[in-house]
Amino acid sequence: MTYHPKSDFMQVMIERGFLADCTDYQALDDALIAGVVPGYIGFDATAKSLHVGSLIQIMMLRWLQKTGHKPITLMGGGTTKVGDPSFRADERPLLTEEQINDNISGIKQVFAKYIQYGDGETDALMLNNAEWLDDLNYLEFLRDIGRHFSVNRMLSFESVKSRLDREQSLSFLEFNYMILQAYDFLELNRRYGCLVQFGGSDQWGNIVNGIDLTRRVIDQQIFGMTSPLLTTSDGKKMGKSADGAVWLNADMRSPYEFWQFWRNTTDADVGRFLKLYTELPLEECERLGALAGQEINDAKIILANEVTTLCHGADAAATAEATAREVFEKGGVGADLPTLSLTKEDIGDGISVVQLIVKSGLAKSGKEAKRLIAENGAKLDDQPLTEVKIFDAAALASPIKLSAGKKRHALVQLSD
Repeated sequence: MTYHPKSDFMQVMIERGFLADCTDYQALDDALIAGVVPGYIGFDATAKSLHVGSLIQIMMLRWLQKTGHKPITLMGGGTTKVGDPSFRADERPLLTEEQINDNISGIKQVFAKYIQYGDGETDALMLNNAEWLDDLNYLEFLRDIGRHFSVNRMLSFESVKSRLDREQSLSFLEFNYMILQAYDFLELNRRYGCLVQFGGSDQWGNIVNGIDLTRRVIDQQIFGMTSPLLTTSDGKKMGKSADGAVWLNADMRSPYEFWQFWRNTTDADVGRFLKLYTELPLEECERLGALAGQEINDAKIILANEVTTLCHGADAAATAEATAREVFEKGGVGADLPTLSLTKEDIGDGISVVQLIVKSGLAKSGKEAKRLIAENGAKLDDQPLTEVKIFDAAALASPIKLSAGKKRHALVQLSD
């Protein structure tokens, strides 16, 4: 990147590693200097929460607002009914309207932690594309919008091409998705003066479609900016962990587990993640990322605290760190550990430690739990677990601590 930006926002995007590509650096930079720029990201409501993989885009919107501009969070109440085919091997399962609305309610909770909504000039807007998609007249839409799209060009997009090259089915329903996303950008410009769309680099084709459509229909210049598709230094997709997606909602991933995910960052990723996911000064991010040996672990704790504070609040971050110290340094149980509560009815005549390991989320199956025990990877109250024990209600009268490896722990207790 040789472009030297003048606007604060572009400077942050480039210096902190958010920027993969932009349709017109100079013109967007000029617009950002000239006045308040509304910019949006669309999020389809396919789950009740967003996960860590979406956090880079959320942070882009947060920085947009912090540098004096207007974020728009667009909920895909309409497009979720179709499903984005981008880089998937199969069609997304179709959700009911009730499921979609339920998911939107959960996702809204995430944004409120990062972005300020309201009626002010730089206050964010929360919109739903069902507002204009639900009532579209199909014939009018084909005539007014569909005529601007070249099927030849759409077939050349990587997200479509990769499916066709693998001879995997791509339904007409999904093929329409990119037209609807382009139409979103046109409507956001018409209704709210939106000038820029952000997204992951896999969305480049869809973003460019919206820019072309808006130029053709209303002769307006708008912009697109993409962030890199993040993988960790060991090649894993960002947002996934050994036990599934790292959700941003506390009821789907506890603040302690969220904190622990960041604490377990590999050494090589610490500096990069500090720049992307915290607001620490650049020099401090670089200093912490360059630490080695035991000191890099202190940097990981700072990373975990900063990211958890933004997502769950300073108290949750402090509690998570205290729990981690109790568990790892003192061998204690820690009040904030993930907890499995069982009734006497759940236990019945007895429950095996294999079942407890699976129920507490430390293993995905009984087979995996047995292998963990056989390979000396399981601990019971910090002591190696070498056999399959059976617990009755009396044995669980006091909480027990189960561990899988050195970093994953859970409490098992008897509920009232």
